[in-house]
Amino acid sequence: MPYFANTRLVAVDPALPDAAIIWQAADVLRAGGLVAFPTETVYGLGANATDAEAVSRIFSAKQRPASDPVIVHIADPEQLARVAARIPDLAHALAARFWPGALTLVLERGAAIPPNVSAGRATVAVRMPSHPIARALIQAADLPVAAPSANTFSRPSATSAQHVLEDLNGHVDIILDGGSTPIGVESTVLDLTGSTPVVLRPGGVSLEQLAQIIPGIRWQPRYLQTDEDAASPGQMIKHYSPRAPVRLFNGERSAVIEVMKQIARDEIASGRRVGMLLVEQDREAFEDQPLEVVSLGSQEQPEQISASLFAALRELDHRSVDVILARGIGREGLGAAIWDRLVRAAEGRVIEV
Repeated sequence: MPYFANTRLVAVDPALPDAAIIWQAADVLRAGGLVAFPTETVYGLGANATDAEAVSRIFSAKQRPASDPVIVHIADPEQLARVAARIPDLAHALAARFWPGALTLVLERGAAIPPNVSAGRATVAVRMPSHPIARALIQAADLPVAAPSANTFSRPSATSAQHVLEDLNGHVDIILDGGSTPIGVESTVLDLTGSTPVVLRPGGVSLEQLAQIIPGIRWQPRYLQTDEDAASPGQMIKHYSPRAPVRLFNGERSAVIEVMKQIARDEIASGRRVGMLLVEQDREAFEDQPLEVVSLGSQEQPEQISASLFAALRELDHRSVDVILARGIGREGLGAAIWDRLVRAAEGRVIEV
C-alpha cells in the first residue's frame, strides 16, 4: 500500500499521457494515497474525494489548516451530480461555457463528499480541469479527486514538478511531471449558493469573461486571518508567500518606481539582500543598484506574468534575499488574479504611493 514511503517522480508527456503510468497513479488514488499532477493552472495534490481518510492526508502533507476547504476535480460535466446537490441551471450554463477550464463553482455539497473536503461546510467547490494529464488521471481513477495546490500551506503554489518535490518530497506517493503549468495562477472561484453569484477568488477565468454570462458580476476581496473559516480556498491573508517578506507598491508608475528605488537603497545600506519582482518595462530603472532581479515578463502580456509569478517568488527564495519589492500592474483580465496573489504574498502589506 502507498502512503509516502518514497515519493516517485515520473515524467509524463502532456500531449500524449502514457496510459500505463496514468493507471499506476489512478491505483494510488483508489488505494487512498496522494498523487501530485499538473493542471492548466497549478499542480494539484490529489486524493479520492469520497474518502475522508485520504482527504485528511492532503491536509497533513500540506500542513494545511482544516478550516481551509479544497477543490474537487471531475473529468466530465455528468460527474457533477456525484459531488453536488440541487445544481442550479446557472451552474450548467457556466460549465457549458468554461469547462473544461479554470473556473471553480461552489455548490451544495453532495452526500458522497465527506465534510472535511469542505471544512465542515454544506458546500463543495468543483471544477473540471482542461490539462490532458489531469483529465486522464481522473478518468482512469473513476473518482472525483480532491486537490488543492501541491505545495506546503501558505507557500507559493507549485507550477512545476520540481516545486512539488521541494515542498512535499516524502509526503506524496507519486508526482506526475508534465512540465510547467500554462496559466500559473489558480482557478477563479464562483459561489452559486447564495441569492447572487459571488466571485470568492479571481483566477484563470477573468471577471470580464464571467460577465458575458452574469452581467455585472464583481469581485469583493476577502482577506481572512488564519483562524477564520474560509468559504473557498485561497482567501487567507497570508497565502502564496515566499520566505522573504514581500512589499507591494501601488500607484502611478513613475512615482512608485522612485519610492521603490529609495527603499531598495535604504535596505542595501542596512546590509540586506534585496529581491526585485519586475516586469521587463521596469528593469532599466533599477540597473544602477546591486539587486537580485527576477523578470515576470512584459507588462503587455499578463498571461506571461501569471505563468511566471510563483516560480519567480520561489527563485528569489533560492537567492536568499531578505526582502522582496514588487509593483502592482493593473487589475483587468488576469491582472485581478495577479494582484490578488501579490497582496496575499505580501500578507496585505500594500504601500500606496
